[in-house]
Amino acid sequence: MTPPIGPVALPGARDARELGERIARLAEPGDVIALAGPLGAGKTVVAAGIGAGLGVDGPVVSPTFVIARVHGGGRLPLVHVDAYRLGSVGELDDLDLDESLDASVTVVEWGEGLADHLADGFLLVRLTRSDDEDDDVRVATLTPVGPRWLARAGALAALAVAVAPHPVAGS
Repeated sequence: MTPPIGPVALPGARDARELGERIARLAEPGDVIALAGPLGAGKTVVAAGIGAGLGVDGPVVSPTFVIARVHGGGRLPLVHVDAYRLGSVGELDDLDLDESLDASVTVVEWGEGLADHLADGFLLVRLTRSDDEDDDVRVATLTPVGPRWLARAGALAALAVAVAPHPVAGS
């Protein structure tokens, strides 16, 4: 696996959304983006930013209970999956996402360990958050996997600097 790009400091939810919007500008049909991190780390906020960056219709909210939602109307359709309640890769396969993968950008929350079953390459966005409940800072690392995303590693590094021009303390 390629070394991650980052860490990228995201001082608030607005910055996490901006990260998603910038990732969307690099997105191509067939891209898979896996979002990983604990509850409250900002996965859905980044997914909403990706939706905004693609210009999809309607709000992008967590599909926890429906598991997958398709958003159209933008530069590319967005397939937004919440894999939190999925117990296996087989359950992911049961969603029949392959029919829309080639023409869409697919974002999988809780997607680490699952995205590699959807495509031979993906972008892993790992988010963490301080244990201090009063601290809204999130930290993201971006890991391009496979030739599709490795070819865009330089652009990913540039967008990371644009979102968070100041390094994370201790890095």
